[in-house]
Amino acid sequence: MRNLPSILIVLLAASAACLLPRSPYASAHEFAADGTVLELDESNFDSAISAFDFILVDFYAPWCGHCKRLSPELDVAAPILSKLDKPVVIAKLNGDKFTRLANKYDVDGYPTLKLFMHGIPVDYSGPRKAELLVRFLRKFVAPDISTLESDSAIASFIESAGTSFPIFIGFGIDESLIAEYASKYKKKSWFSLAKDFSEEVMVAYDFDKTPALVCLHPSHGEKSVFYGPFEAEFVEDFIKQNQLPLAVPINYESLKSLKDEERKIVLTILEDELDENAEKLIKILRAAASANRDLIFGYIGVKQWGDFVEVFEISKGTKLPKVVVWDRNEEYHTVVGVESLDEEDQGSQMSRFLEGYREGRTVQKRIGGPSLIGYINSLIGIRTVYIIVFVVAVIMLIQNLNKQDDDDSVREQTGENITDASSSSRDIGSEEYRPGDKKED
Repeated sequence: MRNLPSILIVLLAASAACLLPRSPYASAHEFAADGTVLELDESNFDSAISAFDFILVDFYAPWCGHCKRLSPELDVAAPILSKLDKPVVIAKLNGDKFTRLANKYDVDGYPTLKLFMHGIPVDYSGPRKAELLVRFLRKFVAPDISTLESDSAIASFIESAGTSFPIFIGFGIDESLIAEYASKYKKKSWFSLAKDFSEEVMVAYDFDKTPALVCLHPSHGEKSVFYGPFEAEFVEDFIKQNQLPLAVPINYESLKSLKDEERKIVLTILEDELDENAEKLIKILRAAASANRDLIFGYIGVKQWGDFVEVFEISKGTKLPKVVVWDRNEEYHTVVGVESLDEEDQGSQMSRFLEGYREGRTVQKRIGGPSLIGYINSLIGIRTVYIIVFVVAVIMLIQNLNKQDDDDSVREQTGENITDASSSSRDIGSEEYRPGDKKED
């Protein structure tokens, strides 16, 4: 080789390089990560998965109607997700055509969404509406704990966090005190530590000393402050209890969020949960909840969900508001002498209700199931499907609330499902094609 001209050596080296197999991996710049949905196939799938830290892949079939309805939602979400601090790329693959890849990733229905995190696939079964999908994935890829160095950083963090999840801010506390729980409850809450802040911030968030852990529920206008003791059991109790607002509106989504709860529900049944009188009573419920953390305080309007509340013996002649203690299964209790609340001094009446409940002056009753079945049979109109799904979900939750396992931690290198407390059967694509189903034209 030594005697060959230099130019020949170069040519031989170049030829040898051409014969070497190309790496299946690529960098992100080889893809147009410009906010559009990437179309993947056998030739570029592995490269795309390795090129991005977070990539959501839609395994679809061209004939699938649910896939067709999901596609525009992904088109809307893609440019928003691409601009996050930790961008999430959206891609799609025709699983009906590229069956090897579909089989490799255990795709047995369309559409199937999988989130690849650093190349590791995790099933995604959360919301599929563009706005909700963005909200969920944005939370999921955020750091467990954000560090805030100024008043403006605190304000920016709260603004960017939005109103969908509770926000925990530690003032004057060490990260090690909440690190475990920030990871455990990451899917359900935002966590941050304020390193530098003014007295104005202390006034704004209603705490007067440090260390303090503040919880905000922006959508409900609620604040809670924890001053310790900062020991594991007490810190987690505060975080867990504040996953819910003090007064919980009972509906399909909130019932789903109660699956892991062991506390009983003090349920107030109102005529209309949106009117002015209801707002006054909800404030009373918040005060009662703050002083009785071993119970959940919820409310529901007859006007909003009249046929559902019939299971608690509600009829046209029932005096409202009515208060019961529901075990979240098939039983509930009324308190003798305080079955309903008068308009005057409802705060004192609620105190007497709680006192009577704790002293055992109650009547045990069972959920009235037949009225729910009658409700399904009587439904008409465009809301039928939604309401049936709601009622069926309630029945299932009543029977299985304590039997379901919803693991709150998503671990890398596992195939655990990602679920969202806010996802519901109303999300686009919540139904899937399974082998044997009829293809749509």
